[in-house]
Amino acid sequence: MAGDDLTTRRGLQLPAAAIDERFARGSGPGGLHRNVTSSAVEVVADLTHLRGPGAERVRATLGDTLRTRAEESRSQWRNRTIARARLADALDEAAFVPATRRPTRPSRGAKERRLDAKRRTGQVKRSRSWRPGED
Repeated sequence: MAGDDLTTRRGLQLPAAAIDERFARGSGPGGLHRNVTSSAVEVVADLTHLRGPGAERVRATLGDTLRTRAEESRSQWRNRTIARARLADALDEAAFVPATRRPTRPSRGAKERRLDAKRRTGQVKRSRSWRPGED
């Protein structure tokens, strides 16, 4: 998997040469396995090699390098998979362009229905009130 190019769901492509994976011992509890294996993975991506739709937006948002780290699993392979998935998700999220909001107005019928409902509610509330001499 270390030699594979990274392709995201949005079509961004990062060549394998632009991805550097580093392995280290994980932190925290875990006993002997955690102390003797280098299962934590840090993936450093050079985003200057990023190609595809929205690549310029990603570089403008995240800069030229991006780091992700994973040490949840005992397996180095699984942590590598998690770190690369996080990298792809971060790239996709940075490439997302939110849709511009088009202002809309309520239709004439919607306005009339709302005003009719307000009138009915007012009539119901007026009918609940007690006035002296109405006994």
